[in-house]
Amino acid sequence: MRIRLKRIYEPKQDDDGFRILVDRLWPRGLDKQEAGVDLWLKDVAPSAELRRWFGHDPNKWSEFQRRYSEELQRNEPAVTALRQRVNAEDKVTLLYAAKDTDHNNAIVLRDVLQG
Repeated sequence: MRIRLKRIYEPKQDDDGFRILVDRLWPRGLDKQEAGVDLWLKDVAPSAELRRWFGHDPNKWSEFQRRYSEELQRNEPAVTALRQRVNAEDKVTLLYAAKDTDHNNAIVLRDVLQG
């Protein structure tokens, strides 16, 4: 299963396939029509507590990955629903709002889905 990752602020492209927003909060300043989101899965996003703790601090990345993976294990119904959706599509792009393209929840989520 090939899953692409993309910042939601980047323009929608034909090769994105099915676009899934995996953030708990809707991205600031983005119109829902223009975003081109096919599905918004808040339930697979990190908890509010974990998101606040991480604060997109690269120094906390390893611990964030571990904690978020544990949250996903406890949230098996949402992860299973996402996995089924991903498997049903030819192309899937997980969308996220974070500015840091190397340290964000979509990376961890993709790794869990592909693992």
